[in-house]
Amino acid sequence: MKNLHKIDLFNVDLEVGKQIKHLPLFYQTFGQSIQDSPVVLVNHALTGNSQVMGENGWWNELIGSGKTIDTEKYCVIAFNIPGNGFDGDPENLIKNYKDFTTKDIASIFWQGLDFLKVTALFSVIGGSLGGGIAWEMTFLRPKNIQHCIPIATNWKATDWLIANVLVQDAILNNSKNPIHDARLHAMLLYRTPQSLKEKFNIQKEENQEVFQIESWLMHHGNKLQNRFRLQAYKLMNHLLKTIGSTIVMESWESFIQQTESSIHLIAVNSDYFFTADENRDTYDEFKKTNLKIRYHEIDSIHGHDAFLIEFEQLGVFLKPIFSK
Repeated sequence: MKNLHKIDLFNVDLEVGKQIKHLPLFYQTFGQSIQDSPVVLVNHALTGNSQVMGENGWWNELIGSGKTIDTEKYCVIAFNIPGNGFDGDPENLIKNYKDFTTKDIASIFWQGLDFLKVTALFSVIGGSLGGGIAWEMTFLRPKNIQHCIPIATNWKATDWLIANVLVQDAILNNSKNPIHDARLHAMLLYRTPQSLKEKFNIQKEENQEVFQIESWLMHHGNKLQNRFRLQAYKLMNHLLKTIGSTIVMESWESFIQQTESSIHLIAVNSDYFFTADENRDTYDEFKKTNLKIRYHEIDSIHGHDAFLIEFEQLGVFLKPIFSK
């Protein structure tokens, strides 16, 4: 694949006490050179990848020449979470997916940056799982990130999130059509009843007995099944429940004392997956400290997926950061 680069990591230690002898880390860069410009790291979500802009870029509305994250000014780096399958080599899929945590992925991303001789980031930004990894990266190196921007996520998985990860894992391990069926369930977590009503309003397909919502769900199930591998889905789903699993209040106290990062929380008011209430609690708790933390909220009926839909609102929140 054009512009897809590989870093070979060796003897990678995991939180569970195991060691990976060899781990390929794939990435892409966009915009300016790594050596001569501020670096923005973009972390992808569950079914995403490093193609953040250009053909099939999933954040084209925000990243590019003259856009909010301006590639005429910044170097943008995007790693693929190991095992996500974007490199196309089935040998690089991860079988023992429960061995990994988001903290492991954060550490692996830092090792990749070390290899690239990137010692400091202007910002790390990501939505959902990618935002959870951004939190973990900031905890690991509290002095090395100027702006941490976690979107539609939180620093720690909730009971609700852990419960839904369990349901997804059960589907992925027991269904005869696992990716397809897991995606049907997941799409109902990413959207809201109001969003689906606006889009379909109980309409049926023309000359058919199938409801449009059913057709839409089946389409998304088939689409993901055709481009995503089962082992990759199992890993990405599992990682969600591990966000913040090793972070305790003592970790926060140490982090607040050390960090030079500005934290920019961006929640979605209708998000069922990572609720706005949880993010407001995080903000309220830590605005009392010396932590440089700000809170923004996307107003949308579309739920969790609003971070991939409400680009105008996102741009308003992000522009003051990236226009500095």
